[in-house]
Amino acid sequence: MSGHQGQGAGVRLLRALRAPAPPQPERCAFCAVALVPGHRHLADTEERALVCACTACSLLFQRPGAGDGRYRAVPDRYLTDPGREPGEDVWTTLCIPVSTAFVLHNTALGHPVLCYPSPAGATESELDESTWRSVFADNRLAAILEPDVEALLLRRPRGEQGEYHCFLVPVDICYELVGRMRLHWRGFDGGTEAHRELDAFFAAVADRARPLPKEVAV
Repeated sequence: MSGHQGQGAGVRLLRALRAPAPPQPERCAFCAVALVPGHRHLADTEERALVCACTACSLLFQRPGAGDGRYRAVPDRYLTDPGREPGEDVWTTLCIPVSTAFVLHNTALGHPVLCYPSPAGATESELDESTWRSVFADNRLAAILEPDVEALLLRRPRGEQGEYHCFLVPVDICYELVGRMRLHWRGFDGGTEAHRELDAFFAAVADRARPLPKEVAV
């Protein structure tokens, strides 16, 4: 091999080493099959984590008693209750410092948890049952909330004008929002890009949400 050929091979090798590795597909946590975008998630109630699952495995864990109850399939229902959205008193009572938050029941902790997006990820605050009952006593969405796998997603207007929102959503969507805000947040208040992402996210949620039937009682 000539010196020129050897040098060319060395350059190609160096370029190959510097080239980023191709992205690896996400895989099911149980059977390791490659997953497609929009795949299902399960809530690991012991580890307080979400795990990715294929359709077949997620269906298995929908059976009563599967996995000793440790894993729970995250449902895909989106609900709203027009005219009953929590107002400013909720933010005051819960001391929420931002415009967006979500609340879920965590069975591992044994009490509700308040979370909100921040530049560092999801900030958590524990709620005692008495506070939960006083704030959401008349909230029909809170009454049917499934522990660990669903959350109440709350938003208040940034200024004097605007509407308050409350949706019952799959919990994985809330953590998707956290990831978006962490990626796009700039400065003290998030910046224009983060607020644009937030508006687009809530528009998509509102489009998927269906009104809770009037006959559902608290």
